[in-house]
Amino acid sequence: MRREDFVFCIGFEGSTAIIDGRMLRRHGARSTRQLAEAGLFKQAVCSAVFNGSPGELDEVLSLYNARAHAPIASVEELKRTFGVNGVPEGVKKVTVV
Repeated sequence: MRREDFVFCIGFEGSTAIIDGRMLRRHGARSTRQLAEAGLFKQAVCSAVFNGSPGELDEVLSLYNARAHAPIASVEELKRTFGVNGVPEGVKKVTVV
């Protein structure tokens, strides 16, 4: 699975990842920080997880807490909030909708 596919994935159907094509076209070239600055926090968390960078996750957490009414205490809580655990294995196909 490519980074862009994981970042803009909206769900799965078996071993097929369903990708939001509109979001991918509009924001696919943005970095993790740029996604967070644009308010796309779920996508920013996915990007940081895909890159495997704890520093990026800390940066997303900081940017999120600067805007949020209810701050999040840790990176693990941030990942839980947005439902991002890791890059799924076994994805054989990608469908852009």
